[in-house]
Amino acid sequence: MSGVMRVSITAKFDDKSMNDQNTAWIDLVSPSHPFFFASLAKHIDKSDVKTTVRKKTETVDLAEEVDFDFEVVGRDFSQKWLKIAGIPARTAQLAFQAPDADIALCSRNAMCILAAKARNVPSINFTDNDITAHQDGVKYEERYNQLESLATYNIVPSAFETGELTKWHADRDDIFTYEGYKEDVYVADFEPDPRFLDRLPFETYIVLRPEALDATYVDSENSLVPDLLEKSIENGHNVVYLPRGRGDEHYAVEYSQNQVFVPQNALDGLQLAWHSNGVLTGSGTMAREAASMSIPAVSFFPNKLLSVDRSMVEQGRVLHSRDTIEIMNYIDSVGQEATQADLNRSKQVKDEVVDIVNKIINKHE
Repeated sequence: MSGVMRVSITAKFDDKSMNDQNTAWIDLVSPSHPFFFASLAKHIDKSDVKTTVRKKTETVDLAEEVDFDFEVVGRDFSQKWLKIAGIPARTAQLAFQAPDADIALCSRNAMCILAAKARNVPSINFTDNDITAHQDGVKYEERYNQLESLATYNIVPSAFETGELTKWHADRDDIFTYEGYKEDVYVADFEPDPRFLDRLPFETYIVLRPEALDATYVDSENSLVPDLLEKSIENGHNVVYLPRGRGDEHYAVEYSQNQVFVPQNALDGLQLAWHSNGVLTGSGTMAREAASMSIPAVSFFPNKLLSVDRSMVEQGRVLHSRDTIEIMNYIDSVGQEATQADLNRSKQVKDEVVDIVNKIINKHE
């Protein structure tokens, strides 16, 4: 293993002796994971927290930014055959090299679930994706995501279609639901940083993140990003553009950094959303983060929406559209409004999730 970071995240302990602690192993594999698990880890009862991270886009940088003490194990790949081969390879790495633990926590991460099973460690899987495993023609992704059902416990939003787990033999009694969204767990801890704008070349902007162009359900030839960039500049918006590193960087080349700013280092996504006039994304996480803070949110995801995203669209908290004109009209009509994060609602969601996790951990004392 390499890339050891010595930083400061710790769990909350009760009055028992340190010798009575459980050890919780957290495995982070995607950019959305560091914030979620950093917020959760602070409230895990009676547990020492040990963390591993897969090198994938901004995941390592963000894990460092939120003060995890972690080790890097494995990486993601852009080539399809390496991506497929890398999953069992990293699973084997984790089975042999993961820290000793009493329980494993992960999110949509069959690598961690299988490695934990190999080590006879119970696992808790957080998911809100009830579609990816069932896209037509995506056989290896389908099989990989089916393996999530092997987690000892699954914790999902109430909007999630739990049948997508039980159909692959997950035990219904070990599926726990909560009211709200996984983004609420870390939005609950959000504090605006008034100095954040010092990191950008402008004070007003919208955020744009492309579709996952390497995903099998996305036709990269039909990406909305070129049109959205062009229309945004025409309509007088500055843009913070967040490429995924899968051949989508070139969309911003023709624009100056004073129009379309491409950060060289990972930025705190919540700060980025909070200070923006709107968030436009080709996938769901950033739209749900923005919506959880009452920031204008647009998803131009190019396929069937997850149940959690459909729930937000139905509530009027997210616009889902593949029509550039409709998207820009929405952003222009909403404008920059004084908003305040709905922390009370998010804190209630977080408390519910923390309570579920602690009850599971206590069960395994």
